[in-house]
Amino acid sequence: MRVRNKPWAPELIEAHPEKIVEKGQAFKGQWNQRFEKEQPIFIEVGTGKGQFIINMAKKYPQYNFIGIEIQKTVIAIALKNALEEEIPNLQFLYADGAELTDYFEDGEVSKVFLNFSDPWPKTRHEKRRLTFKTFLKVYEQILVKNGEVEFKTDNQGLFEYSLYSLNNYGMTFEGVWLDLHNSEENEDNIETEYEHKFSAKGQPIYKLKAHF
Repeated sequence: MRVRNKPWAPELIEAHPEKIVEKGQAFKGQWNQRFEKEQPIFIEVGTGKGQFIINMAKKYPQYNFIGIEIQKTVIAIALKNALEEEIPNLQFLYADGAELTDYFEDGEVSKVFLNFSDPWPKTRHEKRRLTFKTFLKVYEQILVKNGEVEFKTDNQGLFEYSLYSLNNYGMTFEGVWLDLHNSEENEDNIETEYEHKFSAKGQPIYKLKAHF
């Protein structure tokens, strides 16, 4: 997701250290201190403008949520959207999702959400896909035992690749949906910005749940 720079973004981030972290290494193993309650932590890698993570936090107050985004302007927009309401179980981390072990202790996270990740379709870019085996190893490390990964995309090629990659890694699938919005799984589905856009055009949305 690329957006134009917003001159107000750095100032907004600096003004709200209670909601957003720029140096996540300082909270490694201590993320629950950022929340009102100590609860299982769910993270979204590539949170975009925050539609998914904000609505998840509102719907599931029994969990703590962290939205992770590498683009400062984008995460500032997510922060701005979140500040419109009081959401005590939501935090943001301005960081590179490829470096999760720098920010989270082993077993500190209960679930990882990967939503509409960059497909990196060229073979030479395979290692950049967020379902590549090196990323899976990182998720396994920061997740609790049998921790879960949820993945959604509109890209059929990336979805097929992800099924292959997770299976080869030895993960167990809890569910696979080839047309999420026309399935029972859609009853509790929280959309992302991209998901709403693509599904409105009739594009099928693919989803999987799997655990280590």
